[in-house]
Amino acid sequence: MADAYDILIIGGGPGGYVAAIRAAQLGFKTAVVEREHLGGICLNWGCIPTKALLRSAEIFHYAENASNYGLKIQKPDFDMEAVVKRSRGVSGQLAGGVGYLMKKNKIDVIWGEAKIAKAPKGGPVEVTVGKMQKPVVEPQNPIPKGVLGEGRYKAKHVIVATGARPRVLPGIEPDGDRIWTYFEAMKPKAMPKSLIVMGSGAIGIEFASFYKTMGADVTVVELLPQIMPVEDAEIAGVARKQFEKQGLKILTGAKVTKVEKGANGVSVTVETKDGKSQTLKAERLISAVGVMGNTEGLGLEEAGVQIERGIVKIDPYGKTNVEGIYAIGDVAGPPMLAHKAEHEGTICVEKIKGLDVHPMKKTEIPGCTYCQPQVASVGLTEAKAKEAGRKVKVGRFTFRGNGKAIALGEPEGLVKTVFDAETGELLGAHMVGAEVTELIQGFVIAMGLETTEEELMHTVFPHPTLSEMMHESVLDAFGRVIHM
Repeated sequence: MADAYDILIIGGGPGGYVAAIRAAQLGFKTAVVEREHLGGICLNWGCIPTKALLRSAEIFHYAENASNYGLKIQKPDFDMEAVVKRSRGVSGQLAGGVGYLMKKNKIDVIWGEAKIAKAPKGGPVEVTVGKMQKPVVEPQNPIPKGVLGEGRYKAKHVIVATGARPRVLPGIEPDGDRIWTYFEAMKPKAMPKSLIVMGSGAIGIEFASFYKTMGADVTVVELLPQIMPVEDAEIAGVARKQFEKQGLKILTGAKVTKVEKGANGVSVTVETKDGKSQTLKAERLISAVGVMGNTEGLGLEEAGVQIERGIVKIDPYGKTNVEGIYAIGDVAGPPMLAHKAEHEGTICVEKIKGLDVHPMKKTEIPGCTYCQPQVASVGLTEAKAKEAGRKVKVGRFTFRGNGKAIALGEPEGLVKTVFDAETGELLGAHMVGAEVTELIQGFVIAMGLETTEEELMHTVFPHPTLSEMMHESVLDAFGRVIHM
């Protein structure tokens, strides 16, 4: 039996490694068990590499439209192999950075696949670590060989942070060739001429935006009536209009009922809400119908941990019903976002330390989609606020009224704010347009500080900036808008 730890974390993704660093800062003897590569899906196959791909697409878009800025550029082209190589290089650099942080904070990294052996009441939790799993897709760099590996380990507290994987629908199982998940979509061997994306959440829309910008014929199929279903309906409507203006084809209220693979692509049967069917053909299909938590094979059920519909049940501080076992991030339920996992890990560890910790407010977790145009939001949508029985005041300001947006050549977009009409509380903020993923944090801070509409109206925003639209949207909600 190896030396015991104060905290042992299963999973080295954003939630796991951040929790480990905070635990080390608080003086806990800490270890992380990782079966594939540090940084998890987010850093290696999600948030980071997709942003690198989308940045390449953005620059390509501007090069194609250089004449709009008075510039002359010969017809631009791209090297898909080089685009993918840059994306993988960004991930590799950051993965190495996580390894450095583990070493800097004196955190042991145990390479292998963990399973909770037992969780005796009042005693340490035992974790067995087996051989390392071969990654679904090879990482950019070889997996580091850790000093620690197979064996049995004890810990006073075990935090499960094993993340999630793509959801698979029966009959539409990805094969890595014609039917892709985000793994394959992130490193195509060649640029497909045509593509069908099943699902219009953040993952689906980001890949649809990337491939369309790079020249593919792209169709998005969404089961629900609205694309980007979690977003405010008005914002989603503005985004859809821009997507379709770019040539993206979108089918909503449509269900994929059959997929047939052929030598040259896929045939997808789609049934619309009116009962009609049509067949779509493309070289590739991306299945982007959500993700599901990695709860299997961890010994959680045997240890008595409550799991409902694939989600580990926790209290507001990450604690399960079994003493000494905790869960954070995707395995602990939505929203399945890296920044939620990171903050959840910090809360969990600080609570274990006995600090005065505030539980996470999920309504104050921002969501961002890095398509073209970008979409960002926090809090309640207008519809959800009304469903909750709140009387609301809604403010809107379009990008066309903002000098910086016009100068940037980005006149399409909208900033929308939702306030409680009686108290002036900011209930939600929703944006679509250039750089809104960088702007949303202003509203997140305002909500966290319980800022009122009066305080926001009296805040001085710099000119000329896109952030002025945030101010104008607040003013509009209370009949005081200036530039519209």
